Amino acid sequence: MTKAVVSVEETASYRDVVDLLIERRCSAVPVVDRGHRVIGVISETDLLRKIEYAGDEEPRVFERRSRRGERAKASALTAAGLMSGPPVVALPGTSVAAAARRMDAEHVKRLPVVDDLGRLVGIVSRGDLLKTYLRPDDEIQADVESGVLRPFLVDDTASVLVSVKDGVVTLAGRVGRYSSAELVERLARQVAGVVAVSSGLTYDVDDREPVAPVPFF
Repeated sequence: MTKAVVSVEETASYRDVVDLLIERRCSAVPVVDRGHRVIGVISETDLLRKIEYAGDEEPRVFERRSRRGERAKASALTAAGLMSGPPVVALPGTSVAAAARRMDAEHVKRLPVVDDLGRLVGIVSRGDLLKTYLRPDDEIQADVESGVLRPFLVDDTASVLVSVKDGVVTLAGRVGRYSSAELVERLARQVAGVVAVSSGLTYDVDDREPVAPVPFF
């Protein structure tokens, strides 16, 4: 995430927000209250509604509720009226994969990052998520070995080999149980920068739940 994040207070004027976006060359900004808690986000789309509805601020008969909401934003003078909310946010411990899924599900391009009290501590954009795939292969390998193998394969780490090429993790070797092999592969996929995992792990014991026989009558 970007820690030096720009924000505006809910009382900021329309012109103040426009000036800030142009000055900082950003397309959106979080809105915070007096306690620095995130209460919404203002994007260029929110600001452009004033231009879209200029001279046409009276609601039309049978106009959709969403259009009425957009028209109300067009007449707003402060950040509190211009912003979209409630905000879609993430906690500092949110994984890259979870952040990407949330952005996609909520159709947003950025996530304000907040602490346990909802206070703004940073922001993560689509570009920030893509940057994780530029991590060097040796850093990814070190993370897989120290963050996946050592904690979860205490007795099997010596028998598992990890190699990384262009973000693709290759696992080779033998572990004690099927569940261990499956867990290592799944956790390796969650390491930042991993593009794909190719697992050639074998195991001594298949500890999957046996399939119950279907009764025959």
